[in-house]
Amino acid sequence: MSGKVLPFRGRTGAPEEMSDEALVAAIGAGDSAALAALFDRHHQAVHRFIARMSGVDGTDADDLLQETFLVVFESARRFRGDSPVKMWLLGIAANIARRSVRTQVRQKSRAAVFLATLDGDAPNPAREAETNEMMGRLRDALLDLPHDLRAAYLLCDVEGARGVDAAKALGLREGTLYRRVHEARLALRSAIDGGVT
Repeated sequence: MSGKVLPFRGRTGAPEEMSDEALVAAIGAGDSAALAALFDRHHQAVHRFIARMSGVDGTDADDLLQETFLVVFESARRFRGDSPVKMWLLGIAANIARRSVRTQVRQKSRAAVFLATLDGDAPNPAREAETNEMMGRLRDALLDLPHDLRAAYLLCDVEGARGVDAAKALGLREGTLYRRVHEARLALRSAIDGGVT
C-alpha cells in the first residue's frame, strides 16, 4: 500500500468518492490525496472567485489559487463545518486575494469576464460599443469597491452563496453581510448608469 501518504481511519473508498467534509478531515490528518481530490472538485470555482476578487488572471490567479490550497492544507484541522466546504474555501480565497491586492500597486490588469455572454442578436456596432463601455465601467467599479463590499457581493450575487453561508465564510453577522451586498449593488448600478444617481 505504497500509494497512500497517511492512512485515514474510517475512510471508505477513494478520495474521489468522499464528501467534502470527509476530505477536509483527511487533509487535516495529512492526506495529500484528499487535498488533490478537494482541489480537483473546487479549483475552478476558487480560481474564478480569485480572479474576480483581485482583478488578475492567468499566472497571477494561478499563484493565488495555489496559495489558497496551501492554506487549506495548513488549516484543515481547524475546520468546524459551520458552513459548506466550498464557502470555507472561498473565505480563505477572499483573504488571500485581499493580501495580494494590498501588496500590489493599483493593478489594472483585466478583470475576469463578469457576465458570460449577452444576447446573440445580429452584430450591432453601436450596441457593442455601448456594451463594452458599460462592461468597462462595471469592471472598474467592481475593482474600485472596498474589499469587504466586493467579497460580499461576489459570494452572494455571483457565486450564489446563501447569506448565512457567506456570512460565516467571511466571519460576519448576516445583517452586516446584507448591508455590504446592498451597498455594492448600489455602487455597481451607479457605475453602469454612468455615475448618474
